[in-house]
Amino acid sequence: MIGDEIYQFAKELWPLNRSITGNGLRETLQKVSKHLSKFEIKSVPSDTKVFDWTVPKEWDVKEAYIITPSGVKICDFYENNLHLVGYSIPFEGEISFEELKTHLHTLPDQPNAIPYVTSYYEERWGFCLSQEKFNTLERGIYKVVIKSRLFKGELNYGELLIKGKSEKEIFLSTYICHPSMANNELSGPCVLTFLAKWLQEIDFTNYSYRIIFIPETIGSITYLSQNYKEMKNKIIAGFNISCIGDDRSYSYLPSRNGKTLSDLVAKHVLKWIDPNFNEYNWLDRGSDERQYCAPGIDLPIASIMRTKYGKYPEYHTSLDNLGNVVTPGGLDGGYWAIRKAVEAIEKNKNYKIDVLCEPQMGKRKLYPTLSTKIQDKETIKTMNFLSFCDGKTSLLNIADLLKIPIWELYELTEKLQSHSLISEN
Repeated sequence: MIGDEIYQFAKELWPLNRSITGNGLRETLQKVSKHLSKFEIKSVPSDTKVFDWTVPKEWDVKEAYIITPSGVKICDFYENNLHLVGYSIPFEGEISFEELKTHLHTLPDQPNAIPYVTSYYEERWGFCLSQEKFNTLERGIYKVVIKSRLFKGELNYGELLIKGKSEKEIFLSTYICHPSMANNELSGPCVLTFLAKWLQEIDFTNYSYRIIFIPETIGSITYLSQNYKEMKNKIIAGFNISCIGDDRSYSYLPSRNGKTLSDLVAKHVLKWIDPNFNEYNWLDRGSDERQYCAPGIDLPIASIMRTKYGKYPEYHTSLDNLGNVVTPGGLDGGYWAIRKAVEAIEKNKNYKIDVLCEPQMGKRKLYPTLSTKIQDKETIKTMNFLSFCDGKTSLLNIADLLKIPIWELYELTEKLQSHSLISEN
């Protein structure tokens, strides 16, 4: 089961402090590159103008913790990366409990969870801890240590271009900027790494593939600012890959258009994988699809997920961990859902029948020579399929008309082509 391999990779990436910039992000990209040939790690300097945004300063953390009045170390960054508010500025000093608590973040409704909090564009510092731990804090003077740096550095992302038969592209994107959370976001880059590895192992693909690993929001904005004109000309479909590793449910989030090839394929695949999948609408968006489908960009990008971000209780907390939320089985299911969607796009061609009127199937040994009351299901499927091979109806549409998953037609199309009965239009 490929989910076991993906899970092991997730365990390898888990300890790294990923943020929108910094060493943890670069280390993650370097580990991805070990699995993928021709994977490029690129950089964009701080202060670079990217559309309406600016690439921020780079953030680096050496250590961060709090010492209680009784001498106990708490909120240790190295114990859990979530303890430190993302992009916290450096601070060292002794402060009262009353002052300290203005810098502390908890989740009273989830008392055993450490929340995930960031402050990318407003300089401040802070710590996160469980409400249970907060309730035990004594009054008195606390020592606070945050050895961090904010400096003019760079934003990094990873890019892989796989050339296919056509210059038209399928786009696959995931983000790598959330520390110590398994479904959001570690599942995405781990699953995409193995999908990309599979694509590189195929003898040839009909389409080319543009695959990127980016920090969320600012990464997609940065990448689009450099590539969107080419992307608009080449990309015919694609998926934003996030929250793809739990085993609770499947979810679909549409493009802004809602009727792209990506949307049609996503709904078709999920209908046959999980008839009870959760279908959301554009107003439920919250990840990089916001950028890819923004007015003027208008890329045909949808999302296939397991349980959607924001829709499971562990989301953006320390409870979103490996084993509890993300499992080998969940990753396996997520991998195959995306892979089936990619294969469907690859296989979705228009076929035309190459004989006039209904073909004589018996002489090709494709039809029983003995006519009986009971007809073979495969024979019925074959004849029904041929009845729609008019050169105008896509394989995906035919599958929907026949009420079967598209992958049940792959072998059939090959067989009929080998008998010179159909050809690509």
